[in-house]
Amino acid sequence: MQEMDGTADTAELKQLYADFETNHLAPLWTQRDDLMPFTPSPKAVPHVWEWSTLFGLAERSGELVPVGRGGERRAIGLANPGLPGTAYATPTLWCAIQYLGGFETAPEHRHSQNAFRFVVEGEGVWTVVNGDPVAMRRGDLLLTPGWNFHGHHNDTDQPMAWIDGLDVPFAHYADVGFFEFGSERVTDEASPDVSRSERLWAHPGLRPLSGLEDATSSPLAAYRWEHTDRALTEQLALEDAGHPATVGQGHAAVRYTNPTTGGDVMPTLRCEFHRLRAGASTPVTHEVGSSVWQVFEGEGTVVLGEREHRLRTGDLFAVPSWVPWSLHADSQFDLFRFNDGPIVDRLHFTRTFVPGQRNEDLA
Repeated sequence: MQEMDGTADTAELKQLYADFETNHLAPLWTQRDDLMPFTPSPKAVPHVWEWSTLFGLAERSGELVPVGRGGERRAIGLANPGLPGTAYATPTLWCAIQYLGGFETAPEHRHSQNAFRFVVEGEGVWTVVNGDPVAMRRGDLLLTPGWNFHGHHNDTDQPMAWIDGLDVPFAHYADVGFFEFGSERVTDEASPDVSRSERLWAHPGLRPLSGLEDATSSPLAAYRWEHTDRALTEQLALEDAGHPATVGQGHAAVRYTNPTTGGDVMPTLRCEFHRLRAGASTPVTHEVGSSVWQVFEGEGTVVLGEREHRLRTGDLFAVPSWVPWSLHADSQFDLFRFNDGPIVDRLHFTRTFVPGQRNEDLA
């Protein structure tokens, strides 16, 4: 009987492996370490993209590359160095800087993939989602759930850039993608201060009786910065008063939620915002699932694996599954985060490890 590791390299054994290949078969004993590692071993690597470099390249693209039907968007994907041949930030997450010049319009289309926009600076663009014009401003999270028609128009003579986040890699891997062209411009070129979805849904703790059915994705198209900022400010104020409110000393955080379910804003993407006081740090954390962060304001550092990186406003970084990370704030440090948490949770793969703490899901 041959050894499972194939050390008895006989002609018969060689023929067996050749027959496996001919018949499109692969024995488990030759690939167990790859298929079933002791801990996650992602091909994606931790990486930091500097906003100053991204924005400069986006500006050059705006001068040289038109936006319109065909290419559809002037969006530049963050390509993880560990995932060559893709434009993926992580195996499940796509993130890009999108740039729209003065008075430009990105035509409407729709796709199965879920998407959002997050604005780190600027204003003047409206994203039109299923005919509802939604103003895009600094600090806002704007949603475009899957299969919603959407386009963008810039009402000013100044360009604007923001980040897009989508579940493109997951949808591509699972072969669930559909795409459809829409209007050559946008279906409503109005520029209201408040979208129709906000008028109906953006009232804390109040749900319209006309919308009592739960929705897979949030019906609220915009989560405004003033509300996010106020929530984080109050958490730290409560901490100062001695009341439990923060996730860690000097670390306030919120999760954007679907008002019809209380769950995540979209079925495949989780969005959060974190604020650290100057001098505060987070513990070293390992998590199943991957995430992308963007610095909204302030300066600090992130340790990814064993390497420390300095961060400034606008910088983005990817954290692959189970790679340890920790943050330290030099000034007040505000960061937006999105990840694949809804997928990981729904499939019951959730696991977190913080050295030195009791970790219930590892017991």
